[in-house]
Amino acid sequence: MTCSDNSPNQQTGEELKVKAHQNLEVHREAYLRLARRTLLEVLFEYGTASIDDVRDLVKVPTSINPKFFGAVPGVFARLSIITAHSIVKTRRRVAHARHVTLWRLTDIGKAQEWLRTHPPIEISEDKKREGGQ
Repeated sequence: MTCSDNSPNQQTGEELKVKAHQNLEVHREAYLRLARRTLLEVLFEYGTASIDDVRDLVKVPTSINPKFFGAVPGVFARLSIITAHSIVKTRRRVAHARHVTLWRLTDIGKAQEWLRTHPPIEISEDKKREGGQ
């Protein structure tokens, strides 16, 4: 048995890998956008929110590493849309009472503008089902 880089199966496998990686990137960005929009919506409603609030509402497929949630609030903090209000312990059992930031909405106008200029990115029905959406 030999392995040839030019075999039809090898090319198909490589093409499938590239397509899967591209698909993952597209969906990761869509879930990141969804999580950011969700954070702002929770802040509009309650005034403060932690990433736990977002994780409760945004279910992601197992193919997407949930560590991306760490990137959710940064852009808003840099734009002075939110500020750290306090540090609280996470509600997630798996996180072992780790500390998370409780964010406070500080600029409603900028938040509304961000939502207006960053519409949701379509997530395929297959990915929604995989993530429990």
